[in-house]
Amino acid sequence: MNLTLNDQQKRIQTLAREFAEKNVKPGAIERDETSTYDVSLFNKMGSLGFIGLPYPEALGGQGMGYLEYALAVEEISKIDASLGISFSVATSLYCGTIFNSSAPENIKKKFMEPVLSGKHLGGFGLTEHSAGSDAAGQTTIATKDGDSYIINGAKCFNTNGPLADYYVIYCLTDPSIGTKSMTCFAVPRSTPGVSIGHIENKMGIRSAQVSDIVLDNVRVPAEYMLAQPGEGFKLAMKTLDCGRIGVAAQGLGIAEGAFEIARKYMMEREQFGKSLNKQQYLAFKMAELYTKIEAARLLVYRAALVHDEGGRFSVDAAMAKMTATDVAMEVTTEAVQMLGGNGYMREYEVERMMRDAKITQIYEGTNEIQRLVISGQIFR
Repeated sequence: MNLTLNDQQKRIQTLAREFAEKNVKPGAIERDETSTYDVSLFNKMGSLGFIGLPYPEALGGQGMGYLEYALAVEEISKIDASLGISFSVATSLYCGTIFNSSAPENIKKKFMEPVLSGKHLGGFGLTEHSAGSDAAGQTTIATKDGDSYIINGAKCFNTNGPLADYYVIYCLTDPSIGTKSMTCFAVPRSTPGVSIGHIENKMGIRSAQVSDIVLDNVRVPAEYMLAQPGEGFKLAMKTLDCGRIGVAAQGLGIAEGAFEIARKYMMEREQFGKSLNKQQYLAFKMAELYTKIEAARLLVYRAALVHDEGGRFSVDAAMAKMTATDVAMEVTTEAVQMLGGNGYMREYEVERMMRDAKITQIYEGTNEIQRLVISGQIFR
């Protein structure tokens, strides 16, 4: 396994970094304060090819891999983790569900291409108020009716929810047997009966739009079924494995962004007659954080490479997600402390990064769930 980036990967990394600095950084503080999402940034990422990086050209993608995708998420998240998670959900959760499904190619192209182009957002509906880590507890039901299915229920914590034009919705066909009847459908936002419920007011990732999706007698053609009843749970778990690579890359980017702000600040700020980086305690603390960031980077890149090489990557993704997001929380908290009073102020940005980092330890499988995945491998 070669973890050295090739020329193509370096070009993707550079392009994403330049895009983030030029287009994403201006307005990031204001978008956080006002909880507003700039759809034009997502549109631009699509036109640059970022959204479709890991998917075949025949489906509207770029024909590259998850490592290239992780590099792009990392660079975007250094500047704005809200845009990073919107990107990750559209690519790995929405499109990942469809790509990994048993749907025919024409259905995959129909629902992936508009999102991979960046012209439309995609959302992922699995979590419910009664079913978070326990996906088996969901109550959204799909009932067969001729050549269609009628879906009733509601999904919560849907990133991109209020703005998406397409969703993937996981549901049961027979609640008496739970996940043994779990299926999944592609559902256009324009379908009668689909509506936006409560829009969340969040601690972090404030410019990412997150809401409930309500499904009231939503009729969808049977051909929009992405997993046969009983196959939906397996599809959801595989998709979440992929999504954890995206969240790991997001956490890595957040940690790097905060670290760089702290590094520059310490070289410029003087106390007791010398710059902060000459204070041994602070310099040693930065050395520890730098080492942890590099360790997280290796895990993230390895998980992406194992995925791209066709290996079993569930545990690699879990280790990467757990480590990178825990490091993001630690680095951002220390960065706020190192900047002192300034670290607590909005204009220095590390307080936003700290708020953004917290959710990465929770969504797409809490880090406690990641420990279950990893320990299960150890003791199987």
